[in-house]
Amino acid sequence: MREYWTSLASVMGAVAFLQGVLHAVFPAELRAAVARLMGRVTRAFSPYCYFDVTETEGMSTNEIYDAVQLYLSSSAAPAAGARLSLSRPHNASSFTFGLAASDRVFDDFRGAAVTWEHVVAPRQSQGFSWRPLPEEKRRFTLRIRRGDRDKLLPAYLDHILAAAADIRRRSQDRLLYTNARGGAMDARGLPWDPVPFKHPSTFDTLAMDPDHKAAIMADLRDFADGSAFYERTGRAWKRGYLLYGPPGTGKSSMIAAMANYLGYDVYDLELTEVGSNAELRKLLMKTTSKSIIVIEDIDCSVDLTNRAASTLPAPKSRPNIDGSIDQDASAGAARSITLSGLLNFTDGLWSCCGSERIFVFTTNHIEKLDPALLRSGRMDMHIFMSYCSFPALKILLRNYLGLQDSDSDTSVAIMAGLESWIDAAQITPADVSEVLIKNRRNGSKEAMEGLLEVLKERAEKRRRESGPSAAGKEAGDNEEEEEEEEKRALESPKEGKEQGGMDGGKDGQDEETEAKKQL
Repeated sequence: MREYWTSLASVMGAVAFLQGVLHAVFPAELRAAVARLMGRVTRAFSPYCYFDVTETEGMSTNEIYDAVQLYLSSSAAPAAGARLSLSRPHNASSFTFGLAASDRVFDDFRGAAVTWEHVVAPRQSQGFSWRPLPEEKRRFTLRIRRGDRDKLLPAYLDHILAAAADIRRRSQDRLLYTNARGGAMDARGLPWDPVPFKHPSTFDTLAMDPDHKAAIMADLRDFADGSAFYERTGRAWKRGYLLYGPPGTGKSSMIAAMANYLGYDVYDLELTEVGSNAELRKLLMKTTSKSIIVIEDIDCSVDLTNRAASTLPAPKSRPNIDGSIDQDASAGAARSITLSGLLNFTDGLWSCCGSERIFVFTTNHIEKLDPALLRSGRMDMHIFMSYCSFPALKILLRNYLGLQDSDSDTSVAIMAGLESWIDAAQITPADVSEVLIKNRRNGSKEAMEGLLEVLKERAEKRRRESGPSAAGKEAGDNEEEEEEEEKRALESPKEGKEQGGMDGGKDGQDEETEAKKQL
């Protein structure tokens, strides 16, 4: 064993001596040239090709590097069992993983295998700089087969960018925007004021018929995944929904469920704060893709029942960013929004300035809307938010009382009563929720019994209200029939007398004519 270590030390000493001789005889430039030549020869005979994605490009960050890091940390790295680093960005609702230094992950795209390696190297010392660079140089190295180059590039990179954008959007908190200042800009040049959107409504908790709910979810998913379809058909990537029905049927909850299902931001457009069609277009241009633009109570906000202008009072004077005062506003000039401007907002040329937008209108009285707002292309899907049905009632019982389908055997009679009275009561989901909230501390059975009493009272009240009116209508119909019969009875003798008079006069004239002929 001792002889082995002695031989190894002799070999290492010889290698060190030869290295010193090479460094002394051959200059550094020649050694670098030989290394580059050997690298080119190796790459020429290698079946792989390599691509480096650096963290910075000059003084600016590389967008592809951040996208690759998000994509690998969320999809390929956890499945590959690689060593990961955890982080949570600002305003993010979930943790993100990062690939550790000098670690590799494997991925596949369209049947082709790819390899990513995260390379971290120390940066050489730099002098004074107004914008110092990081102490380490980071990059991702992509290795693919030469035969797969045309198949993967640039389709694979486009796939990574799209997946990273979706991951970034879903990991961040959704925002709710409002146009509190009309079309005025803030210090960032934006006319919208954002707040975090924390509405907990989802399609699982939404009180609606399950089949109707599944149809809406399928339509939303087809829209979100329809980029190729809209591009092939030459249509703008947008869709319109009209939610109509009585108050308290869950129209606002439906909008929140749509936003949570797709991961979109919500823009709540208040038309009374908009002074002109120009401001309306400005607000549309400042909305982002993957968003839901909501106009609630379209029949009550401004008068859009015809194509005439809807005149609004002159807005108050607002200071601009530079401190000056808007002369038009200070002069009190009347400004207006027209139906044509709103139609162009939803279906005109200006609506194509962005992609993947959903327009949602809500109303309690659909008959008050102009037919131009209801046609396809502006409102593609009309969703009637009806009174609470029995399937929707079971969802509310599950949400508020924790009652499952298997638990309904203990209260079969109460469930049968609820099913028989729910349609006659015509109660909204909001009223049902209020009753369940009041009685939820008394237990499930007592809460359901209280709800059943409320349904019976409402049904009886509706029956009493509709009873006298129906009886009065029937009595009125009988009185009208009797009056018609009396009129016919009175007119019949009169017609007989007139007919008799006419016949008698005719006989008299004939006799007089005969007498004249005889004379």
